Amino acid sequence: MHSIYLYPQYYRHLLAFIFAIDEINKNPDILPNITLGYDVYDSCSEVKKAIESVMRILSGSESPVPNYSCMKQGKVAGVIGDLTSVTSLPIAHILGVYGYTQISYGATDALLSDKFLYPSFFSTVQDDRTQYVAIAKLVKHFGWTWVGIIISDDNSGEDESQELSKEISKEEICIEFKLIIKQEGTVNEQLFDRKNFEVLLTSTSQIIIICGTVSIFFFLNLAEGKGPLNDKTLILPSSWNFNIDLGSFPIVPFNGSLSLSIPRRHIPGLQEFLENIHPSSRPEDLLLAETWALFFRCYNEKKPRNEVFEHIYNFTLHSCTGKENIVNISNVVYDTRNFRTLYHIYAAVYIMAHALHSIHISGSQNDTTDYLTGCNYKHKLQRYIRKVYLNDHEGEKIYFNDKGELPSKYDIVNRIVLPNGTFLQKRVGSFSISHPEGHQLLINQSDILWKNIDNQVPQSQCSVNCSPGFRRVLLKGRPSCCYGCVKCSEGEVSSQTDSDFCLKCPDTQWPNEENTLCVPRVFEFLSYETDDVAIVFSFFSIFFAVLTAITLAIFVLFRDTPIVRANNHQLSFLLLVSIMLSSLCVFLFLGRPVDITCMLRQAAFGIIFSIAVSSVLAKTIMVLFAFKATKPGNLWRKWVKAKLSNAIVVCCSSIQIIICITWLVTSPPFREYDTQSQPGKIIIQCNEGSLFAFYSVLGYMGFLASVSFIVAFMVRNLPDSFNEGKHITFSMLVFCCVWICVIPAYLSTNGKNMVAVEIFAILASSAGLLGCIFAPKCYIILIRPERNTKKQVFYMIKK
Repeated sequence: MHSIYLYPQYYRHLLAFIFAIDEINKNPDILPNITLGYDVYDSCSEVKKAIESVMRILSGSESPVPNYSCMKQGKVAGVIGDLTSVTSLPIAHILGVYGYTQISYGATDALLSDKFLYPSFFSTVQDDRTQYVAIAKLVKHFGWTWVGIIISDDNSGEDESQELSKEISKEEICIEFKLIIKQEGTVNEQLFDRKNFEVLLTSTSQIIIICGTVSIFFFLNLAEGKGPLNDKTLILPSSWNFNIDLGSFPIVPFNGSLSLSIPRRHIPGLQEFLENIHPSSRPEDLLLAETWALFFRCYNEKKPRNEVFEHIYNFTLHSCTGKENIVNISNVVYDTRNFRTLYHIYAAVYIMAHALHSIHISGSQNDTTDYLTGCNYKHKLQRYIRKVYLNDHEGEKIYFNDKGELPSKYDIVNRIVLPNGTFLQKRVGSFSISHPEGHQLLINQSDILWKNIDNQVPQSQCSVNCSPGFRRVLLKGRPSCCYGCVKCSEGEVSSQTDSDFCLKCPDTQWPNEENTLCVPRVFEFLSYETDDVAIVFSFFSIFFAVLTAITLAIFVLFRDTPIVRANNHQLSFLLLVSIMLSSLCVFLFLGRPVDITCMLRQAAFGIIFSIAVSSVLAKTIMVLFAFKATKPGNLWRKWVKAKLSNAIVVCCSSIQIIICITWLVTSPPFREYDTQSQPGKIIIQCNEGSLFAFYSVLGYMGFLASVSFIVAFMVRNLPDSFNEGKHITFSMLVFCCVWICVIPAYLSTNGKNMVAVEIFAILASSAGLLGCIFAPKCYIILIRPERNTKKQVFYMIKK
């Protein structure tokens, strides 16, 4: 079976070699006056046969004689071949010992690229690592991360599968399974045993990569029944890229597959040479005679050959007309148009010929005897081969790189089985390892025909892709390609599919709702433009300030009336001014905080309220002293003077002023940006600097309010016409209640809510002082003036 379908294709290799030798011998510009000769041996893909053939070449006799040459004419320049790595390796070992140069046209084992082990080995094709790098990048390009591998049951399959596994792991692609196929057998018996058959049926990967030695039985037996590969997409290396007559063998699994292929090249004159081959022109060519007998059933001139052919192939030969032409053989079996391997044979011959030509020129200029002896000459060939730099007929560069390989590219071929059973191969891309990273693989994806009905790219993944905004989480005991998806944590984003981790946004940014993009944070503060509560606070601040100013104006106008004089109008004026300023200091808390407002607002609030509370305390004490002084000869009379009230206000306020100045000098408040308290926001707030100083200000103000409340509570029942003691007591009760309720709320909030709570406390306590102390008096002054007389006064403060 192997002979029927592959033999004529391999015969073309010999013809291409002969064509190149004849072309060079006819070219006067290459090796003038020197004729290249050749000996051809068939390794039959067997190691023993290859070793025997090499030894015959070196010995120059039918019976190999190691370390001795019986060659009478000519010298061995070098060796072209072999096609496979299995036979090229032992040939390279032997030739390396003797220093002979070897140029292979098909060996791809990566070991042969080691110039320390094989310095005399060259190849016109690149090693397996290159094509498996190409396959890995091809699989990565389509987003396939979950694949299966089918391996031939030999050393080639094992070595190539290891190389493939290494390359695809670099691209973060996981292998679901590896199955070994036999070189013979059927799908149900040997090709896939029962266990492997079940693996294929239950596998979830849709992409199968095949590597190793080509097995014709694998191709043929895939057609048996509805196999498990019918719904899979196959990826094939270049060694599997040969035509099969699908008219006879409709191999469904290969429909829609992708394969690497050595690019087709043009060699002028070779097509005509291949098509004009005839036994009459090559009567001693046994291979050609066998081809004629096999495909045309023709008699050969030598009768013993006819008997052998009839015995081997079990058919009867007949006389032919002589008009039979080799092109009548199927193009699948004998292709005369598409030159891939033939090009590499042709290039190998020309590289060696040009190296010989360079040595010949060098020897002619110096000492021709060195050229003719051959012993030193064979060692020179390696050095000169490395210097060969040619252009082929299509302008492509021909030279060997550092690994002794001819840099080339691969075509990406899409295999299509048409409904009528015909086979179509379509070039859809290319791969070149010599190109920069990122530009090595070129794919025209729209030209690919897949095997699914809607012609969509197959999906082959162990897990569904994690969308942007999520990250992958590995599952215990599963490959890295099998994972779960979790949403990015607060403050983190992922903008790519299948991100391994989420990135934290900068402090000035925050993730959007999908966690895919960092967007600028929203600045938060009590803004006049965006916060209605700021407008409300502004309104009430101005309202209370105006109301306080009106009250002050009333007290100034009616300063000589008994009710104003009885309440110490100087303290009343000071208290009203303090209340008005405390209402206006609210504006230090509104709007975008800056360093100066942060420094002033707490200090101004603390000092102003301390003056106000000190004034209330002074008024309360003066009420107490005034009642005690009503009795004649009482010692309290000397204390009922304006100097005492002023001294109380100054002393009590000075302590708060000293605290605030010390605070501002040592550790003043400053503006800061809080990015931690609220997601997605930057709170522009004031850092109080020294918390001890801040709480000292509040504590001292609370202390003054407590003392004022206690003293006011003590005088609440003293007899006076205007209930001054009761009004002060109630005002202090409101003041203390407001701050006692506000402080827990203040400490439990942050940002603009904290500021709003403090503003509310300032306005509420200011309103409490204004309403409780001055509203009743304004009522009497404006509404009930008849009560504003000396008769209604129980006592008056004498100046």
